[in-house]
Amino acid sequence: MRATAPARPARTFLLTVLALYAACRIVTTAILLVVLPRQVPSGMSGGEHLPVTYFPFTALWDGQWYHVIATEGYPDQLPRSDDGRVEQNPWAFYPLFPYAARALMALTGVGFPAAGSTIALVCGFGAAVLMALLLRERIGERATLVVVVLWASFPASVVLQLAYTESLAMLLLVGYLYALSRERWLVAAGVAVLVGLSRPIAVPLAVVTLVALWLRWRARAARPIPTREYAVGLASLVGCGVAGLLWPAVAWWATGESSAYTDTMGAWRSSGAVEPFVPWVEMSTYVFGDTWGPVWLVVVPVVILAMVAGPWAKALGAELRTWTVAYPAYLAAVLDPFTSIFRYLIPLFPLLAVLVGAGWTGHRAERADSWPRLLLRAVPLLVAFVIGQYFWTDILWRYVPSPSGDYPP
Repeated sequence: MRATAPARPARTFLLTVLALYAACRIVTTAILLVVLPRQVPSGMSGGEHLPVTYFPFTALWDGQWYHVIATEGYPDQLPRSDDGRVEQNPWAFYPLFPYAARALMALTGVGFPAAGSTIALVCGFGAAVLMALLLRERIGERATLVVVVLWASFPASVVLQLAYTESLAMLLLVGYLYALSRERWLVAAGVAVLVGLSRPIAVPLAVVTLVALWLRWRARAARPIPTREYAVGLASLVGCGVAGLLWPAVAWWATGESSAYTDTMGAWRSSGAVEPFVPWVEMSTYVFGDTWGPVWLVVVPVVILAMVAGPWAKALGAELRTWTVAYPAYLAAVLDPFTSIFRYLIPLFPLLAVLVGAGWTGHRAERADSWPRLLLRAVPLLVAFVIGQYFWTDILWRYVPSPSGDYPP
């Protein structure tokens, strides 16, 4: 275990985490309420002639698709345009979140906006607790509290209490990483299947699992591996494979079209198809120009690698370091970079530990684990993040009806 300040009782520590996370969500709620009066009533906000209230304001954009899934389910035929191309439809969205909202709606009688945002809020609290447990023995309690607060205050963290899947995905992601860190292979396998019904992040998790299994195999001399552990360890890897294929297989079974999921995802792409890496080249050139675009495509991966490969990230452990590299690589392969990129950064929470100097081990770790040093680095980030929340909410989340459309968050 990392040598740090004396640990407080687990119950006190977790209550502190919950209190700090609640404070972060209060700040976000205040920001939402400040921006809300500027939301123009529209069909997306509950009706063009109805005043906009809090819960409908939390279910804009993709929340509309989740609303459709929660109330109507998925179509058994893919909608197509006149030229035969698949149009945007609910199969692009994974079912665990909207069906959980459907269950809460049935139990309580509330509408989807209230049910969806409530589930997101609760899952966010759960994710914060598991994140704290995952980080506590790696970077110490003080740094863990700082990282949780920064993660919960990140500009796009507003989405952690909106009718989106980020909170649920974070809960499952951190739960999976925590299970791996404890070598609870069967638990990890079960969580992986749930991940496969919530967000398409199974591929980078499989890479992390391979690293965890390799580390366990390398330690076999000191800790012999029973035959049963070989089997359950393999099960965790199989779970990631199942998670990656499960939703495309369900879409195939329900629609009768083997490419239903990928064709649907292509409907959201500017090219009409999922093209690995190509959109990043095009977007970087569009934003930064022909000269600087390729430079940024090299600089950003190098910076991420430098942040997690050096001794300043050693305390994170191989699994978290692997995740922080594998996940961006996966995004580069499958994502069209646009305004949604900000919320896709939310799972990169280990980088926050590096930014506040909490990733060191040994003597440097003891020096870094002090409130003055931590706060000196964290407070400016926190202020910038909270300001960023306001601009994310006002510029991206707030829907502005216009003939040319608006940029999605």
